[in-house]
Amino acid sequence: MKDISEDLAILWESWSRRKYPTYLFLALCLNLVLASTVFAATGNTFDRPQIYALGILGLGTVALSAYLFVVMFQPERF
Repeated sequence: MKDISEDLAILWESWSRRKYPTYLFLALCLNLVLASTVFAATGNTFDRPQIYALGILGLGTVALSAYLFVVMFQPERF
C-alpha cells in the first residue's frame, strides 16, 4: 500500500509542474464540443475532418489572440 501512495505522490508532483499537457487535453476536449456544434449547424455541407480542422484553427486563433493581448499590455513579463 505504501508503494501506491508514493506513486500517486510522484504523479501529483509531476502533474503540478507540467501544466501544458493538461491545457492541450482541455483544448482537444473543447474542440470536440465545438466541432460537434459546428457540424450540427452546417448540416452535411462540410465533412467531419474539415469541421475538426476548423475547430483547431479557431482555438489556435483565440489562443494566439489572448497571448498577443497579454504581451501588448504586460511587456515587462516577457
